[in-house]
Parts: sequence; C-alpha cells; structure tokens
Amino acid sequence: MTRKQKRLAVIAGGMGFILTAVLLVMFAFGQSIAYFYVPNDLAESDVQPGTRIRLGGLVEAGSVVRGEGSTVTFTVTDTLSQLPVTYTGILPDLFREGQGVVAEGRFEGMDKVFVADTVLAKHDETYMPKDVADRLKAQGVELSGKEQIQ
Repeated sequence: MTRKQKRLAVIAGGMGFILTAVLLVMFAFGQSIAYFYVPNDLAESDVQPGTRIRLGGLVEAGSVVRGEGSTVTFTVTDTLSQLPVTYTGILPDLFREGQGVVAEGRFEGMDKVFVADTVLAKHDETYMPKDVADRLKAQGVELSGKEQIQ
C-alpha cells in the first residue's frame, strides 16, 4: 500500500466509526422519546396500547379518587376532552385539582384508561409547562396569561 492509500484507509475507517456511533445514538434516543399529547389529541388519534406517551392538561375538579394503598385515579382535561388516569405511587406535594399536570405512561388494554408511572405537577400557582400551555391555546382554551412560562 502506498502512503496515500494508507491515509485514505485510516480516514475511511474513522468515518465508518463516527457513522456507527451516530447511528447507535440515534437508535437509543428513538427508543426513549415520549411524545406529548393533550386529551383532545388522543380522542382524535389512534394510539396503540403499550405505546409510551406523555399526557398533559389540567386535573379535573372533583375527579381525584384515592384507592387502596397508594393508587390514585384522576381525570386529565384540556376543557374539550377528558381522559381517566390511574397512578400508583406517591403524588407530588403540589398535585391538586384544577392544576396543570404531566403524566408519563401508557394505555393498558382497550379501555382507554391511561396508566401513569410518573406524574409531574406544576411548581407554583403561576406555572404551567410551556408545552401544555401551547397545546391548550391551540385547542382554543383561554389562559389568563400567568399560568405559563414566558
């Protein structure tokens, strides 16, 4: 091999290594992405049971029901649609009715009950996650302006 051929072989090997690393990172991220939905989006789309998603909206007033142990059932709404959510675990201290919430989990079975494994609540009375606020605005929900991040 000439010197030029050796240099091209090293460059080609390096490019192959970089390409392989990029593809592995893309595959890893593709497996962990959880898309964000509001209840009205889910009413209009066909999300398959077992698909991991994020659900955002407001906890509907009067919908929180504490079951046995640490199981809690509540309804997430975007004022256009509602979706029941079941969560087993300790809820955040700031979780309450009428407040913004993001639940991460999946649908189990065909009964349209969302089983959450993570529930995030807003951190104070003037905060709503930007994604939730934008989706609610897109659905035509009026926000007073202080519920969202600027």
